[in-house]
Amino acid sequence: MINLKTTVAASLLVVTCLSAQTKPKHTFTNQVDFTNAPKRVNQKFPLSDQVNKNDWILSEKLSDEFEGKKLNTKKWYPNNPGWKGRKPTYFHGSNVSLKNGELVFKINQHKDDHILPEGYTHTAGFIKSKEKVLYGYFEAEMKLMDDTWVSGFWASLGTKDWWTEIDFCENSPATKNQQNDLNSNIHVFRSPKEYGNVKKHFSRNKKYKVPFNLHDDYHVWGVEWDKEFIRFYLDGVLFREAKNTHWFQPMQVNFNNESNKWFGALPSEKSKLDQTFQVKYFRYWSKGKPLKRQSKKYAEDYVGIQ
Repeated sequence: MINLKTTVAASLLVVTCLSAQTKPKHTFTNQVDFTNAPKRVNQKFPLSDQVNKNDWILSEKLSDEFEGKKLNTKKWYPNNPGWKGRKPTYFHGSNVSLKNGELVFKINQHKDDHILPEGYTHTAGFIKSKEKVLYGYFEAEMKLMDDTWVSGFWASLGTKDWWTEIDFCENSPATKNQQNDLNSNIHVFRSPKEYGNVKKHFSRNKKYKVPFNLHDDYHVWGVEWDKEFIRFYLDGVLFREAKNTHWFQPMQVNFNNESNKWFGALPSEKSKLDQTFQVKYFRYWSKGKPLKRQSKKYAEDYVGIQ
């Protein structure tokens, strides 16, 4: 019998319980207009830049079309190696699979004889990239869960000196009154002296309104990240531009589904455990040729994949 209590890896950074600590705004920043949304004419470049004005170079090393029978564990950790989950949902690799050319996240796919750690009632899925990356364009086509669970696509890294996060997608559109909510958040939990000397977590959170139910269909989520700005796209439409003030460290890419009390996304007797979070692809582009690591310590050392 597999006991989940014994499978929790001890993390040197017991910090991820705070990760993705988004508290959705009560009011909308703006309504997103999709009247002039771009049309996909090729798969080589980001949806928002189909003619490649920015000279994007697709990285096969990090990108994944999820076309195999099993998750590529050369690219991905099949579970989060340092975070067991936010109660009451525990991350377990049995909830992640590839099916019909998609990455699929399920709920509660553990066996009955599994014993959940105290305070956990459900399991969900999580994958994390083994490569770290700084700057570039990140894109995924996804169908969010049609039930009260959060579907997530984000980048993060926590070290003793620096811990930041960019949420590409963190939404729960099937939760009451959130079907048109488009949340966007960036976090800083700590940073070194030369990059702000942050000691206490802060976030910059926005909420936008979209003219459709976010969980009804597939949508393309994209983020362009450079030294100056972090730009957020949905279906190729720019809906937020945030000045980059602290996000200068390479991070790992994450996909997961989970519960989250701030969204009101908690399992109940009415929860539909047959619903899934589906990802058609993940693609990463860099600008120009990635540079190899140099002698300096932080952001100047990293361009592209490490």
